[in-house]
Amino acid sequence: MKVRNSLIRTPVQASEKLYKAAEEAIKAMAIALGLDEAKKASEIGRWTAQLLFDAVDNTADRLGRREVRWWWKSAWFLHVEGFHEARLRPDQVRRDLPDIEALVNLARSISGTS
Repeated sequence: MKVRNSLIRTPVQASEKLYKAAEEAIKAMAIALGLDEAKKASEIGRWTAQLLFDAVDNTADRLGRREVRWWWKSAWFLHVEGFHEARLRPDQVRRDLPDIEALVNLARSISGTS
């Protein structure tokens, strides 16, 4: 991921980029799997945090992949502690990078994108 280089300089920006990648991965999987959360987000014109968390749970259940929840929690931690609170050092952000990459790769395999 392109974020690797920015981790050293800007952990805040890297945290938000990683979170956004995870968020888009969850949305893509919800759409590909035809989850109710994707339909609801389309109806109301946006994704709420609750819809994202529900989509994570339902994606994990549908795929039988509990790790989806773990990967999402890493992304949420980056979003809150790394971006909003700006409390994370580059090494702390770097530790969660494999979780985000795994989530993005799973989404790509499900949605058929590269």
